[in-house]
Amino acid sequence: MSAQETLAKIRQPLQMRVANSLARGLGVRENFQSQLNRFFELLEQALVSGDPSWLDSILFEWSTARTQTDLQEGERNVAELLNKIVIHSLDTARENLPEGEALELMSGLMPLYLHAIEKVASYESESRVNYVSNELLTLKTKLERLDKSKSNFIAVAAHELKTPLTLIEGYTAMIGDLLPRENDQLHMLAQGVHNGIRRLREIVDDMIDVSLIDNNLMALNFQPVWLNRILNLLKADFKDSIASRKQKVEIRNFPGSEELLFADPERIYQALKNLISNAIKYTPDGGSITVDGRTLPGFIEITVSDTGIGIAPENQDVIFEKFGQLGDASLHSSGKTKFKGGGPGLGLPISKGIIESHGGTLWVESEGYNEAACPGSTFHVLLPLRTQPSDPRLAKLFGVAQLPEKPPENYPQAP
Repeated sequence: MSAQETLAKIRQPLQMRVANSLARGLGVRENFQSQLNRFFELLEQALVSGDPSWLDSILFEWSTARTQTDLQEGERNVAELLNKIVIHSLDTARENLPEGEALELMSGLMPLYLHAIEKVASYESESRVNYVSNELLTLKTKLERLDKSKSNFIAVAAHELKTPLTLIEGYTAMIGDLLPRENDQLHMLAQGVHNGIRRLREIVDDMIDVSLIDNNLMALNFQPVWLNRILNLLKADFKDSIASRKQKVEIRNFPGSEELLFADPERIYQALKNLISNAIKYTPDGGSITVDGRTLPGFIEITVSDTGIGIAPENQDVIFEKFGQLGDASLHSSGKTKFKGGGPGLGLPISKGIIESHGGTLWVESEGYNEAACPGSTFHVLLPLRTQPSDPRLAKLFGVAQLPEKPPENYPQAP
């Protein structure tokens, strides 16, 4: 008896066994029976011809018929179905055929079943990869939409806050002018209100800057800049904070710091101020902060190093995300230079945006986070070394060819 005839002999009980085992419910079983009929017809053709590719069409249909829910939950695995068909084939052949015929039949069927399982595994892997890729694309789109919504909210909220804040600031100044000069207590209270308004304005301005950066709308006013002067101004600005924290800040006269370059001085000042403020904040009392740098071909590098608590490797990208908070939000405390003082999480993202708007880059290096060992952190700023403005009209205005190599006498001095 040929293998085809042997298979035909056990086909009916085999199909019933598979259907009863895998399909639940009369309607489902009838539909499944039609699929099984087709499968076993193709299996017979493959057995006669010795060509397992006869099965490929139905295997492809089964593999690609899985719904998104099936893919998501890992259900209706076709490879698992084929494994059960193999097991039922063995059991049915053993129960209904002499040992020799059963062995001969399974010897002919096993290569076909192995081909089918390999093919299905390939089809299902491809379907799974496509499903995961589509899910990632959908998630990416949702995240981009969420980020855009957040940016829009920041922009609207900042502008809506700015108008009443200006009114509060103006009326507070008027009240301050009306206070009796001899009443020091009232003036102290008014100064406290003024300080709170100033801090709130800084936050609102930061929110507006974040919105400008997110929408690529930050306008830069390129002017002649000398980095050593900006750094000395910053050291003077942080003088009281440094003294109260008993820290040491060293501004080194590195190569390139005295050279003229074109940049937006206010924005560079803002970016470096955020970096130094961050270094002061996360360096324990008595620690040290060093600002150094060097020139590279076409660039100037500025480094801000501290002996602080450091940053874990997995958080070294997170700190540059807006509103990024590494600590427990429930333990948040405001403070520009207070040790581990909190903030809205906008300073470093703004610094990164400013540097990148100049065509540069900003990154951080740290061995890790450790409040006991204090491994420290080093922020690297890489700025293009522009010796003339990109706008030829500005070059003519400033007279680049005659620009002084050193700052003019009226250039802002450190106190």
